[in-house]
Amino acid sequence: MRYKQVKKRIEEKFNDLPKNQQKIADFFLINFDRIPFLSVQEISESTKVSVASIVRFAQNLGFSGFSEIRDEISECLQSEINNNKELFPLIEVGDGDQNILREVANLDISNINDTLFMIDHAHFSEAVSYIASASEVYTAGLGISYLLAEVLGYQLTQVGIDARSFRNGWASLQEESLFITEKDVLIIFSFPPYSFETIELARSVKKRGIKVIAITNKTTSPAASISDIALTVKSENMLYTNSFAAISVIINAIATEAARLNKKKAKEWLKKLSEVEQGRLIN
Repeated sequence: MRYKQVKKRIEEKFNDLPKNQQKIADFFLINFDRIPFLSVQEISESTKVSVASIVRFAQNLGFSGFSEIRDEISECLQSEINNNKELFPLIEVGDGDQNILREVANLDISNINDTLFMIDHAHFSEAVSYIASASEVYTAGLGISYLLAEVLGYQLTQVGIDARSFRNGWASLQEESLFITEKDVLIIFSFPPYSFETIELARSVKKRGIKVIAITNKTTSPAASISDIALTVKSENMLYTNSFAAISVIINAIATEAARLNKKKAKEWLKKLSEVEQGRLIN
C-alpha cells in the first residue's frame, strides 16, 4: 500500500468513525511521518484517547491492530522518502541570542517540507487547471486568511488572470458571492480558528454548481469536506497563530503554474503592466 493510499483510507473512513476515533484519525493525518516512531501509549497520551480505541481505529481501517498499521506506514514512508522526498536541511541551533530566529526558521522549514511531502500533486494540478480556465477567480477568507486571499488574488492578476478578493466590508461574503457564475472559481483560505462565514460561503457557492478550492491545514478540516479540491498546507507556529511560510509557497506555486499554463496570456499581460509602469515613470 502506497503512502497516499493509507492516508486516503483514513480520510474516507473519517466521517464514519466515532468522535474519539476521529481524534485519532486527525492525529495520524497531521503527524503521519512520526507514527513509526511512536508507541500506542504515546499516541494515547497525546490524543487523550484510550489504547483500546486506537486498536479499534486500526481495525476499522482493515488492519489487525496498531502494530500492523504502524508497520504499513513505516514501509510506505520509507519508500516515499527514497523515491520522492528531498528535504530542505534544518539549521543548527546553537547558543546565543539568535536561537529564536533559528528555531522559528526550522519550524517554517519543517512546514514547507511536510507540505511538499503531503500535498496531493494531482489535486494541485487539477486546481490550477480550474483557475487557469476560469472566467474569473474569487478569493476569500476572514481574519489572517483575508490577507492570504488578497496575496493570491494579487499574484494571479500579475500573470493575467482576472482575480479579485472578497472584502467583507459594506456587503457580506454571501452578498458578494451573488456575482459569481458557474464559469468562475472560488478559492477559500481556512485555518484555525475556522471562520463559520467562510465555510457557509463555500457551501452556498458549491450548491450553485461553482467550483470551490480550499487551501487549509488538514484534509479533515470543515473547508476540506465541502470543497471540490482541498490543498493541505502545514501551518504550525510557535505562537497561537498560523505560519505563512508553506502557505506562501503554495500561493506562489499556484500563480507560477497558472502562468505556465497560459504562457502567451501571461507574457502579454506582463508587457501591458510594464508599459503602464513606464508611463508612470515618464509622467
